[in-house]
Amino acid sequence: MEYTQLGRSGLKVSRLCLGTMNFGPQTQETDAHAIMDSAHQSGINYFDTANVYGGEHHRGWTEEIIGRWFAQGGNRREHTVLATKLYGTMTHLPNESKLSALNIRRALDASLKRLQTDYIDVYQFHHVDRNTPWEEVWQAVEVAVQQGKILYSGSSNFAGWHIAHAQEAAARRHYNGLISEQSIYNLLTRNVELEVIPAAQHYGLGLIPWSPLHGGLLGGVMKKERGGVRRTEGRAQETLKNHRDQVQQYEDFCDELGQEPGNVALAWLLHQPAVTAPIVGPRTQEQLDAAITALDVRLEDDALNRLDGIFPGHRSAPEDYAW
Repeated sequence: MEYTQLGRSGLKVSRLCLGTMNFGPQTQETDAHAIMDSAHQSGINYFDTANVYGGEHHRGWTEEIIGRWFAQGGNRREHTVLATKLYGTMTHLPNESKLSALNIRRALDASLKRLQTDYIDVYQFHHVDRNTPWEEVWQAVEVAVQQGKILYSGSSNFAGWHIAHAQEAAARRHYNGLISEQSIYNLLTRNVELEVIPAAQHYGLGLIPWSPLHGGLLGGVMKKERGGVRRTEGRAQETLKNHRDQVQQYEDFCDELGQEPGNVALAWLLHQPAVTAPIVGPRTQEQLDAAITALDVRLEDDALNRLDGIFPGHRSAPEDYAW
């Protein structure tokens, strides 16, 4: 396993991040525990979760599963860089969502209890809160840092100017601010190349892509359909309808490379300079094993150019759309 710094921080994380969103609703607890053990055995030390994971009727379920895994001992907690998030609505009460100082305090304590730990390595804002000033957010975070409950802060689903706003507000308080940004980023969805990636690089944030296979569309979906396995529905089905020719070209090129499509999609992200670690969210052990093999895939410049031809990306704004 390779390790790298998370943004400009001194924190070292694995080049793959274990996403846990499926734990509970789609993956039974015993299987989830086995997957986390296997991730550690393979060298993955970076785990990502969120307080809302677990489904509409059992928010917090995923953190509880992770907490019971930590409670088994064996240095599981000590060997994990633990990242969780807040923002989403946990109950019907008016102050149980977003980034107010009150919710930061309550949500953090609730996550610590569910996770059966006394600190979070990277506490992340799951979305930008347009109603709470950054001065309030950072004051609440600084208190939690002083209490030893948080070590670092991260963001998720922020625009470039949100990152800039957050970092400038933190700088005025002589606080480090954000060290990472989670965004959807894959061969099919490359909007972050316009402004989010330039902002993250400027301020020293590590980029943590979520949905690296775009809901499975970059994981060999056409081949699976031909084999009689229908894997797409809802939004993914509509996306495939609009990009079927591109996805077919992509799978054909993966065949030329002699690689599985999912491995190529992950390898492409790992070749992007701004990317720290894509989030892989396995439902099964087999899916985790497949993701780990992507670490050994090396893409030459010709292959990277070919992929850019199939899935055109963006230059930084404003050059992408202006002179």
